[in-house]
Amino acid sequence: MDDKMTSGEIAKKAGVSQKAVRLYDEKGLLKPTDYSDGNYRLYDKEALQVLEKIVALKRIGFSLEEIRDNLTSGDAKDIEEALRMQLAVMEEKRYKIEMVIDAIKRTLAQKEEALDWDDVARIVQNVTLDQAADLAHWKSLQRTISEDWYVQLFRTMDFAAGEKVLDLGCGFSKIWRNNWDIIPEGTKIYAYDLPGSWAEDFEKFIAENKGSLPKNVAIDLVYADLDKEASWKKIDKEQKYDRIIAHYIDNEVRNIEAIVEKSSKVLNKDGFFSINGPEVRVWDTFLKDAMKEAGIEENFLDEKIAACIAEHDEYMEMLGKYFKKVESIELHNSFRFVDVDDIFECFQRRNETQAKFFSVNEKKIKEYFAERIAKDGEIIITTNSHFQHCFI
Repeated sequence: MDDKMTSGEIAKKAGVSQKAVRLYDEKGLLKPTDYSDGNYRLYDKEALQVLEKIVALKRIGFSLEEIRDNLTSGDAKDIEEALRMQLAVMEEKRYKIEMVIDAIKRTLAQKEEALDWDDVARIVQNVTLDQAADLAHWKSLQRTISEDWYVQLFRTMDFAAGEKVLDLGCGFSKIWRNNWDIIPEGTKIYAYDLPGSWAEDFEKFIAENKGSLPKNVAIDLVYADLDKEASWKKIDKEQKYDRIIAHYIDNEVRNIEAIVEKSSKVLNKDGFFSINGPEVRVWDTFLKDAMKEAGIEENFLDEKIAACIAEHDEYMEMLGKYFKKVESIELHNSFRFVDVDDIFECFQRRNETQAKFFSVNEKKIKEYFAERIAKDGEIIITTNSHFQHCFI
Protein backbone atom coordinates (compact mmCIF):
# COMPACT_ATOMS: atom_id res chain seq x y z
CA MET A 1 0.00 0.00 0.00
CA ASP A 2 3.10 2.22 0.16
CA ASP A 3 2.77 3.11 -3.53
CA LYS A 4 -0.85 4.21 -3.11
CA MET A 5 -1.93 7.80 -2.53
CA THR A 6 -4.85 9.23 -0.63
CA SER A 7 -7.20 11.71 -2.32
CA GLY A 8 -5.35 14.52 -0.55
CA GLU A 9 -1.96 13.30 -1.76
CA ILE A 10 -2.98 12.79 -5.39
CA ALA A 11 -4.76 16.15 -5.38
CA LYS A 12 -1.59 17.86 -4.15
CA LYS A 13 0.58 16.17 -6.78
CA ALA A 14 -1.81 17.22 -9.58
CA GLY A 15 -2.29 20.74 -8.20
CA VAL A 16 -6.04 20.47 -7.59
CA SER A 17 -8.31 20.37 -4.54
CA GLN A 18 -9.64 17.23 -2.86
CA LYS A 19 -13.11 18.48 -3.75
CA ALA A 20 -12.14 18.34 -7.45
CA VAL A 21 -10.94 14.74 -7.05
CA ARG A 22 -14.26 13.77 -5.46
CA LEU A 23 -16.15 15.52 -8.26
CA TYR A 24 -14.18 13.65 -10.94
CA ASP A 25 -15.03 10.41 -9.13
CA GLU A 26 -18.75 11.29 -9.08
CA LYS A 27 -18.64 12.14 -12.81
CA GLY A 28 -16.96 8.80 -13.62
CA LEU A 29 -13.68 10.35 -14.81
CA LEU A 30 -11.36 9.15 -12.05
CA LYS A 31 -12.09 6.02 -10.05
CA PRO A 32 -10.08 5.01 -6.94
CA THR A 33 -7.58 2.19 -7.45
CA ASP A 34 -8.36 0.76 -4.03
CA TYR A 35 -9.78 1.59 -0.60
CA SER A 36 -8.02 1.63 2.76
CA ASP A 37 -9.16 -0.30 5.82
CA GLY A 38 -10.99 2.81 6.90
CA ASN A 39 -12.73 2.94 3.47
CA TYR A 40 -10.71 5.94 2.24
CA ARG A 41 -10.07 6.27 -1.49
CA LEU A 42 -6.59 5.27 -2.68
CA TYR A 43 -4.93 6.00 -6.02
CA ASP A 44 -1.86 4.66 -7.87
CA LYS A 45 0.52 6.24 -10.42
CA GLU A 46 -1.76 5.38 -13.36
CA ALA A 47 -4.61 7.20 -11.64
CA LEU A 48 -2.31 10.21 -11.22
CA GLN A 49 -1.62 10.19 -14.97
CA VAL A 50 -5.38 10.14 -15.64
CA LEU A 51 -5.89 13.03 -13.21
CA GLU A 52 -3.12 15.03 -14.90
CA LYS A 53 -4.84 14.46 -18.26
CA ILE A 54 -8.15 15.68 -16.81
CA VAL A 55 -6.48 18.80 -15.43
CA ALA A 56 -4.75 19.50 -18.76
CA LEU A 57 -7.95 19.09 -20.81
CA LYS A 58 -9.95 21.21 -18.38
CA ARG A 59 -7.40 24.01 -18.55
CA ILE A 60 -7.76 24.25 -22.32
CA GLY A 61 -11.50 24.55 -22.06
CA PHE A 62 -13.00 21.06 -22.34
CA SER A 63 -16.16 20.33 -20.35
CA LEU A 64 -16.19 17.36 -17.96
CA GLU A 65 -18.49 15.49 -20.35
CA GLU A 66 -16.08 16.05 -23.24
CA ILE A 67 -13.15 14.97 -21.06
CA ARG A 68 -14.94 11.75 -20.12
CA ASP A 69 -15.59 10.98 -23.80
CA ASN A 70 -11.94 11.61 -24.68
CA LEU A 71 -10.67 9.44 -21.83
CA THR A 72 -13.07 6.66 -22.85
CA SER A 73 -12.07 6.61 -26.54
CA GLY A 74 -8.36 7.20 -26.06
CA ASP A 75 -7.94 7.05 -29.84
CA ALA A 76 -5.17 9.32 -31.13
CA LYS A 77 -7.25 10.35 -34.14
CA ASP A 78 -10.21 11.25 -31.90
CA ILE A 79 -7.95 13.23 -29.59
CA GLU A 80 -6.47 15.18 -32.51
CA GLU A 81 -9.94 16.01 -33.85
CA ALA A 82 -11.14 17.01 -30.38
CA LEU A 83 -8.15 19.32 -29.98
CA ARG A 84 -8.78 20.91 -33.38
CA MET A 85 -12.43 21.50 -32.51
CA GLN A 86 -11.47 22.93 -29.14
CA LEU A 87 -8.92 25.19 -30.80
CA ALA A 88 -11.67 26.63 -33.01
CA VAL A 89 -13.92 27.20 -29.98
CA MET A 90 -11.16 28.91 -27.98
CA GLU A 91 -10.16 31.09 -30.94
CA GLU A 92 -13.73 32.34 -31.23
CA LYS A 93 -13.80 33.03 -27.49
CA ARG A 94 -10.53 34.92 -27.84
CA TYR A 95 -11.99 36.95 -30.71
CA LYS A 96 -14.97 37.93 -28.56
CA ILE A 97 -12.71 38.89 -25.65
CA GLU A 98 -10.57 40.96 -28.01
CA MET A 99 -13.76 42.66 -29.25
CA VAL A 100 -14.55 43.75 -25.70
CA ILE A 101 -10.98 44.94 -25.08
CA ASP A 102 -11.04 46.85 -28.36
CA ALA A 103 -14.40 48.47 -27.50
CA ILE A 104 -13.07 49.63 -24.11
CA LYS A 105 -9.85 51.02 -25.63
CA ARG A 106 -11.75 52.88 -28.34
CA THR A 107 -14.14 54.32 -25.76
CA LEU A 108 -11.27 55.50 -23.54
CA ALA A 109 -9.57 57.12 -26.53
CA GLN A 110 -12.77 58.85 -27.65
CA LYS A 111 -12.50 61.84 -25.29
CA GLU A 112 -9.83 63.48 -23.24
CA GLU A 113 -12.38 64.95 -20.83
CA ALA A 114 -14.51 62.97 -18.40
CA LEU A 115 -16.66 60.42 -20.17
CA ASP A 116 -20.42 60.64 -20.02
CA TRP A 117 -22.12 57.27 -19.35
CA ASP A 118 -24.62 57.83 -22.17
CA ASP A 119 -21.73 58.40 -24.57
CA VAL A 120 -19.94 55.31 -23.29
CA ALA A 121 -23.02 53.11 -23.74
CA ARG A 122 -23.60 54.46 -27.24
CA ILE A 123 -20.01 54.05 -28.39
CA VAL A 124 -19.68 50.53 -26.98
CA GLN A 125 -23.00 49.54 -28.57
CA ASN A 126 -21.91 50.77 -32.00
CA VAL A 127 -18.44 49.24 -31.77
CA THR A 128 -20.06 45.93 -30.82
CA LEU A 129 -22.45 46.16 -33.78
CA ASP A 130 -19.59 47.00 -36.14
CA GLN A 131 -17.51 44.08 -34.90
CA ALA A 132 -20.44 41.67 -34.99
CA ALA A 133 -21.19 42.68 -38.58
CA ASP A 134 -17.55 42.22 -39.52
CA LEU A 135 -17.47 38.77 -37.89
CA ALA A 136 -20.71 37.78 -39.62
CA HIS A 137 -19.31 38.91 -42.99
CA TRP A 138 -16.08 36.99 -42.38
CA LYS A 139 -18.02 33.82 -41.53
CA SER A 140 -20.21 34.31 -44.59
CA LEU A 141 -17.14 34.51 -46.82
CA GLN A 142 -16.13 31.03 -45.62
CA ARG A 143 -19.36 29.61 -47.09
CA THR A 144 -20.31 31.92 -49.94
CA ILE A 145 -20.05 30.73 -53.52
CA SER A 146 -21.18 34.03 -55.02
CA GLU A 147 -19.38 37.16 -56.12
CA ASP A 148 -18.18 39.35 -53.24
CA TRP A 149 -21.23 40.95 -51.64
CA TYR A 150 -19.75 44.45 -51.50
CA VAL A 151 -18.69 44.31 -55.14
CA GLN A 152 -22.30 43.54 -56.07
CA LEU A 153 -23.55 46.31 -53.80
CA PHE A 154 -21.08 48.83 -55.24
CA ARG A 155 -22.28 48.04 -58.76
CA THR A 156 -25.91 48.81 -57.88
CA MET A 157 -24.93 52.33 -56.81
CA ASP A 158 -24.07 53.24 -60.40
CA PHE A 159 -21.42 55.77 -59.35
CA ALA A 160 -20.15 58.18 -62.01
CA ALA A 161 -17.02 60.33 -62.28
CA GLY A 162 -17.02 63.60 -60.40
CA GLU A 163 -19.97 62.85 -58.13
CA LYS A 164 -20.37 63.83 -54.49
CA VAL A 165 -21.24 60.87 -52.25
CA LEU A 166 -22.47 61.00 -48.66
CA ASP A 167 -21.85 57.78 -46.71
CA LEU A 168 -23.83 57.71 -43.45
CA GLY A 169 -22.46 55.29 -40.85
CA CYS A 170 -19.52 54.22 -43.01
CA GLY A 171 -18.03 51.84 -40.41
CA PHE A 172 -15.40 49.46 -41.74
CA SER A 173 -16.30 50.63 -45.28
CA LYS A 174 -16.08 47.41 -47.26
CA ILE A 175 -18.04 49.10 -50.05
CA TRP A 176 -15.00 51.33 -50.58
CA ARG A 177 -12.19 48.96 -49.53
CA ASN A 178 -13.38 46.14 -51.77
CA ASN A 179 -13.75 48.43 -54.79
CA TRP A 180 -10.83 50.76 -54.12
CA ASP A 181 -9.33 50.63 -57.61
CA ILE A 182 -12.59 51.20 -59.48
CA ILE A 183 -14.00 54.21 -57.65
CA PRO A 184 -14.76 56.64 -60.51
CA GLU A 185 -12.24 59.43 -61.01
CA GLY A 186 -13.02 62.70 -59.27
CA THR A 187 -15.46 61.16 -56.78
CA LYS A 188 -15.74 63.12 -53.53
CA ILE A 189 -16.76 60.90 -50.63
CA TYR A 190 -17.97 62.38 -47.35
CA ALA A 191 -18.04 59.53 -44.81
CA TYR A 192 -19.61 59.95 -41.37
CA ASP A 193 -19.52 57.73 -38.29
CA LEU A 194 -19.13 57.85 -34.53
CA PRO A 195 -15.71 58.23 -32.94
CA GLY A 196 -14.57 54.91 -31.53
CA SER A 197 -16.25 52.95 -34.35
CA TRP A 198 -14.63 50.82 -37.07
CA ALA A 199 -14.33 54.07 -39.03
CA GLU A 200 -11.07 54.61 -37.14
CA ASP A 201 -9.67 51.53 -38.84
CA PHE A 202 -10.94 52.88 -42.18
CA GLU A 203 -9.09 56.14 -41.45
CA LYS A 204 -5.84 54.17 -41.15
CA PHE A 205 -6.67 52.30 -44.36
CA ILE A 206 -7.16 55.59 -46.22
CA ALA A 207 -3.82 56.94 -45.01
CA GLU A 208 -1.99 53.76 -46.04
CA ASN A 209 -3.67 53.39 -49.44
CA LYS A 210 -4.54 56.89 -50.65
CA GLY A 211 -1.70 56.73 -53.16
CA SER A 212 -3.50 53.97 -55.06
CA LEU A 213 -6.83 55.77 -55.36
CA PRO A 214 -7.97 56.65 -58.89
CA LYS A 215 -7.25 60.19 -60.05
CA ASN A 216 -8.75 63.02 -57.99
CA VAL A 217 -10.74 60.74 -55.70
CA ALA A 218 -11.00 62.28 -52.22
CA ILE A 219 -12.39 60.78 -49.01
CA ASP A 220 -13.29 63.10 -46.15
CA LEU A 221 -13.90 61.05 -42.98
CA VAL A 222 -15.86 62.92 -40.31
CA TYR A 223 -16.51 61.68 -36.77
CA ALA A 224 -19.98 62.80 -35.74
CA ASP A 225 -23.23 61.59 -34.21
CA LEU A 226 -25.87 61.48 -36.96
CA ASP A 227 -28.65 61.82 -34.39
CA LYS A 228 -27.43 65.33 -33.52
CA GLU A 229 -28.29 68.49 -35.43
CA ALA A 230 -24.68 69.69 -35.28
CA SER A 231 -23.65 66.80 -37.53
CA TRP A 232 -26.21 67.76 -40.18
CA LYS A 233 -24.99 71.34 -40.15
CA LYS A 234 -21.62 69.96 -41.29
CA ILE A 235 -23.36 67.83 -43.92
CA ASP A 236 -25.41 70.80 -45.17
CA LYS A 237 -22.23 72.81 -45.79
CA GLU A 238 -21.49 70.65 -48.81
CA GLN A 239 -25.01 71.43 -50.11
CA LYS A 240 -26.34 68.62 -52.36
CA TYR A 241 -25.11 65.05 -52.89
CA ASP A 242 -25.48 62.83 -55.97
CA ARG A 243 -25.55 59.61 -53.98
CA ILE A 244 -26.38 59.07 -50.32
CA ILE A 245 -25.60 55.70 -48.72
CA ALA A 246 -27.31 54.62 -45.50
CA HIS A 247 -26.64 50.89 -45.45
CA TYR A 248 -27.01 48.84 -42.27
CA ILE A 249 -27.57 51.83 -39.96
CA ASP A 250 -31.17 51.25 -38.85
CA ASN A 251 -29.95 49.64 -35.60
CA GLU A 252 -27.22 52.21 -35.02
CA VAL A 253 -29.27 55.42 -34.90
CA ARG A 254 -32.02 56.44 -32.49
CA ASN A 255 -34.41 57.76 -35.14
CA ILE A 256 -34.06 56.28 -38.62
CA GLU A 257 -36.96 58.37 -39.97
CA ALA A 258 -35.17 61.57 -39.00
CA ILE A 259 -32.11 60.38 -40.93
CA VAL A 260 -34.29 59.62 -43.98
CA GLU A 261 -35.98 63.02 -43.82
CA LYS A 262 -32.69 64.91 -43.49
CA SER A 263 -31.16 62.90 -46.32
CA SER A 264 -34.03 63.81 -48.65
CA LYS A 265 -33.24 67.49 -48.09
CA VAL A 266 -29.57 67.23 -49.09
CA LEU A 267 -30.03 64.94 -52.11
CA ASN A 268 -29.43 66.21 -55.63
CA LYS A 269 -32.62 66.06 -57.72
CA ASP A 270 -30.91 63.73 -60.21
CA GLY A 271 -29.41 61.44 -57.58
CA PHE A 272 -30.76 58.78 -55.24
CA PHE A 273 -30.68 57.76 -51.61
CA SER A 274 -29.83 54.07 -50.95
CA ILE A 275 -30.97 52.36 -47.77
CA ASN A 276 -31.88 48.90 -46.53
CA GLY A 277 -34.19 47.93 -43.72
CA PRO A 278 -36.37 45.18 -42.24
CA GLU A 279 -37.49 42.34 -44.51
CA VAL A 280 -38.28 38.64 -44.36
CA ARG A 281 -35.04 36.71 -44.49
CA VAL A 282 -34.56 33.58 -46.58
CA TRP A 283 -32.78 32.07 -43.58
CA ASP A 284 -36.09 32.14 -41.68
CA THR A 285 -38.23 30.73 -44.50
CA PHE A 286 -35.62 28.04 -45.21
CA LEU A 287 -35.51 26.99 -41.55
CA LYS A 288 -39.31 26.99 -41.32
CA ASP A 289 -39.60 24.67 -44.35
CA ALA A 290 -36.75 22.49 -43.06
CA MET A 291 -38.34 22.06 -39.65
CA LYS A 292 -41.65 21.13 -41.27
CA GLU A 293 -39.91 18.45 -43.38
CA ALA A 294 -38.06 17.17 -40.31
CA GLY A 295 -41.30 16.95 -38.31
CA ILE A 296 -40.01 19.36 -35.67
CA GLU A 297 -42.59 21.66 -34.12
CA GLU A 298 -41.64 25.31 -33.82
CA ASN A 299 -43.74 28.31 -32.87
CA PHE A 300 -41.35 31.22 -33.20
CA LEU A 301 -40.71 31.45 -36.95
CA ASP A 302 -44.27 32.36 -37.96
CA GLU A 303 -44.22 35.16 -35.41
CA LYS A 304 -40.78 36.31 -36.53
CA ILE A 305 -41.77 36.32 -40.21
CA ALA A 306 -45.06 38.13 -39.52
CA ALA A 307 -43.22 40.77 -37.48
CA CYS A 308 -40.72 41.28 -40.32
CA ILE A 309 -43.54 41.73 -42.85
CA ALA A 310 -45.21 44.33 -40.63
CA GLU A 311 -41.92 46.18 -40.05
CA HIS A 312 -41.15 46.14 -43.78
CA ASP A 313 -44.56 47.55 -44.71
CA GLU A 314 -44.24 50.31 -42.12
CA TYR A 315 -40.70 51.07 -43.31
CA MET A 316 -41.77 51.35 -46.97
CA GLU A 317 -44.64 53.64 -45.99
CA MET A 318 -42.16 55.85 -44.13
CA LEU A 319 -39.87 56.12 -47.17
CA GLY A 320 -42.86 57.13 -49.28
CA LYS A 321 -43.39 60.19 -47.08
CA TYR A 322 -40.10 61.74 -48.20
CA PHE A 323 -39.46 60.35 -51.69
CA LYS A 324 -41.64 60.34 -54.81
CA LYS A 325 -40.22 57.10 -56.17
CA VAL A 326 -38.72 54.07 -54.40
CA GLU A 327 -37.10 51.30 -56.42
CA SER A 328 -36.22 47.97 -54.82
CA ILE A 329 -32.87 46.51 -55.84
CA GLU A 330 -32.54 42.79 -55.12
CA LEU A 331 -29.18 41.11 -54.56
CA HIS A 332 -28.58 37.37 -54.29
CA ASN A 333 -25.92 35.48 -52.42
CA SER A 334 -25.46 31.71 -52.24
CA PHE A 335 -23.95 29.86 -49.30
CA ARG A 336 -22.65 26.30 -49.36
CA PHE A 337 -22.70 24.01 -46.33
CA VAL A 338 -21.11 20.56 -46.17
CA ASP A 339 -20.76 20.27 -42.40
CA VAL A 340 -23.73 19.57 -40.10
CA ASP A 341 -22.28 21.43 -37.11
CA ASP A 342 -21.52 24.44 -39.30
CA ILE A 343 -25.08 24.86 -40.62
CA PHE A 344 -26.57 24.14 -37.17
CA GLU A 345 -24.37 26.82 -35.58
CA CYS A 346 -25.30 29.26 -38.35
CA PHE A 347 -29.04 28.97 -37.67
CA GLN A 348 -28.50 28.91 -33.91
CA ARG A 349 -26.54 32.17 -34.10
CA ARG A 350 -29.26 33.79 -36.22
CA ASN A 351 -31.85 32.88 -33.58
CA GLU A 352 -30.00 33.57 -30.34
CA THR A 353 -33.22 34.09 -28.36
CA GLN A 354 -34.30 30.52 -29.16
CA ALA A 355 -31.50 28.72 -27.33
CA LYS A 356 -33.92 26.30 -25.67
CA PHE A 357 -35.48 25.27 -29.01
CA PHE A 358 -32.07 24.46 -30.51
CA SER A 359 -30.91 22.68 -27.38
CA VAL A 360 -34.01 20.47 -27.13
CA ASN A 361 -34.08 19.66 -30.87
CA GLU A 362 -30.35 19.61 -31.62
CA LYS A 363 -30.19 15.88 -32.36
CA LYS A 364 -33.22 15.89 -34.70
CA ILE A 365 -32.11 19.05 -36.51
CA LYS A 366 -28.60 17.70 -37.09
CA GLU A 367 -29.96 14.36 -38.28
CA TYR A 368 -32.14 16.18 -40.81
CA PHE A 369 -29.23 18.26 -42.15
CA ALA A 370 -26.98 15.18 -42.19
CA GLU A 371 -29.50 13.32 -44.37
CA ARG A 372 -29.69 16.22 -46.83
CA ILE A 373 -25.92 16.54 -47.05
CA ALA A 374 -25.52 12.76 -47.47
CA LYS A 375 -28.09 12.81 -50.27
CA ASP A 376 -26.92 15.88 -52.21
CA GLY A 377 -23.34 16.28 -50.99
CA GLU A 378 -24.11 19.82 -49.80
CA ILE A 379 -26.82 22.27 -48.80
CA ILE A 380 -27.07 25.47 -50.84
CA ILE A 381 -28.99 28.43 -49.42
CA THR A 382 -29.54 31.34 -51.80
CA THR A 383 -30.50 34.52 -49.98
CA ASN A 384 -31.97 37.72 -51.34
CA SER A 385 -31.58 41.17 -49.83
CA HIS A 386 -33.33 44.35 -50.91
CA PHE A 387 -31.88 47.84 -51.04
CA GLN A 388 -34.23 50.75 -51.66
CA HIS A 389 -33.10 53.44 -54.09
CA CYS A 390 -35.14 56.53 -53.31
CA PHE A 391 -35.67 59.48 -55.67
CA ILE A 392 -37.06 62.93 -54.85
